[in-house]
This record gives sequence, C-alpha cells and structure tokens, in this order.
Amino acid sequence: MKTIVKNQSSLALTAFGGLGMEAVYAFGLEPLLYGTPMQEWSAAQTIAHWILTCITWGIIGSWIVRSAQKDCDPDLLERKERMRSWQWFAVVLCVVISAAMQYRAWGGVKFMHEFRNLGALLFTFQYIYYAFETMLFMLIIVFGQKACEAWFGDQKIPYGGIVCGLTWGFAHIFTKGSLAVGIGSILSGFMFGSAYLLVNRDIRKAWIVMFLMFTL
Repeated sequence: MKTIVKNQSSLALTAFGGLGMEAVYAFGLEPLLYGTPMQEWSAAQTIAHWILTCITWGIIGSWIVRSAQKDCDPDLLERKERMRSWQWFAVVLCVVISAAMQYRAWGGVKFMHEFRNLGALLFTFQYIYYAFETMLFMLIIVFGQKACEAWFGDQKIPYGGIVCGLTWGFAHIFTKGSLAVGIGSILSGFMFGSAYLLVNRDIRKAWIVMFLMFTL
C-alpha cells in the first residue's frame, strides 16, 4: 500500500512538474533563442512555444498514464458506472459557475474575448494548448485524489482539487505575477476536483468537463 501511495503522489508531482516545463521554456530557453522576452514574441514564435509545450506535455501525460496502469492503477482508463441525474445537474452547475467566474475575470466571455484578440490562427493553437494543459492538471487531480484518499480515508472530499488548486494557484502567482489570478486558480482547482468526483472518476468525462470549465 505504501508503495502504491508513493507512486500515486509521485505521478501527481510529475504532472505538476510537467506543467512547470512551460516556465522553463518561456522564461529560460526561448528568450535566449529568440532574443526577446515572451511579451514581445511574434505570432510564429508564440505558436512554436505552444507546439513545443504541447509536445512536452503530451509525452509526460502519456508516460504518467502508462506508468499508472503498470504500477498502481490498471483500471485508470476503464469506463466507470453511469452517472445519476443529480450528478449531471451538479456537473452542469460546476460548468456554469466556472463560466461565470471566467466572465467576471475577463470582463466578458473568455473564448470570445480571446478570439477577438488573437485571431483565428492563434486562437486555434491557444485552445489546442489548453487541451493539453487540461490533461495535465486533470492528472494532478486524479493522482492527488488517490494518494490523499489512501492517507486520510475519506473518498467524498475533493482532495485532488485541493492539491491542484494549491500547486496550480501558486504556479500562476509566480508566472502571471498576480495574486488575484492565483486565488482564482485555487478556487478553480477545487471545483475541478469536485467535478472529477461527480463524473465517478471517469477521466474521459472529467477531461471534457474540465476543458469546458477552463475555456468557457
């Protein structure tokens, strides 16, 4: 049991470390290559950054899933029991609340705001990037939840969301330089963790729901 818990917590930390690779690229490697800070990159350089980040996140995410299936969670990709009506209602409510939070933070509908600012090409790559980012913070939630349940025993508390919120929130405080953004990420992480439990820990459904919560 201790070995399984250790593996699960290690996988959660690996997912968090994978998200952190973007900071290495954005603030370390790529400014040296391009000769300019991230804020001054051209559209082509920005797309190249997103492609590099997505490839990295895809490799890390695939490794995490394969490792979990081999060492501690062979049923990770199995479809779970059907959701009840109240669960669907609660999931929709989570999406609506997240959309309202995004609306307030962005001063409008997030994806419409980004489409206007980025244009069709950059918008497309931005949302592919969001899809990969969703995958990794979902994996933080999945394995953070499993590890904390083994430690504390209660399966009804969204531990994974708490872990994701704290790690992802503090990372956003560092990368965005905004306490408000960090606090928003902490709250969002908690809601993502709740949504994961509501979909009966089905990671396929969880990815779709979290992506909607993140982008609407």
